[in-house]
Amino acid sequence: MTRFWLLTGLFLVAAANQSMAQQSVEARGITPSLKLEEVIYGHLNELNGKYKMRATEVTFASGAYLGIHHHIGPGIRYVLKGELAFTEGGQTTIYRAGDYFFETGNLAHTAENKTTEPLTVLFFEILPKDWNSPTIIVPRS
Repeated sequence: MTRFWLLTGLFLVAAANQSMAQQSVEARGITPSLKLEEVIYGHLNELNGKYKMRATEVTFASGAYLGIHHHIGPGIRYVLKGELAFTEGGQTTIYRAGDYFFETGNLAHTAENKTTEPLTVLFFEILPKDWNSPTIIVPRS
């Protein structure tokens, strides 16, 4: 009987790992470039040493697409050049060069460059200080 539970446990772990491995965000034509990352220290004592700010410049080639996703933390986006089609809750908003917008991080959305010109967006994000991966994650249920 112990062997049965051991095999069942191994099967469940393998199935969970396979499921997690299959879960990824569709991305094509997107190139991120990390510009700055600093752990927060200052007058907001409750944030000190726990979070960091990250600035990333993201280039979307013509036709680039980032599938439905969340972010680890909230952030401000600034469109440097081009035009971004941002879809959240079934509604698409077009952001153009010079536009800023805020993302909470926990609302599922997509991003796409539907034009023939490159698109560049600057991301400013608040992240856990030990986060060293991309901030795009599969939506949580």
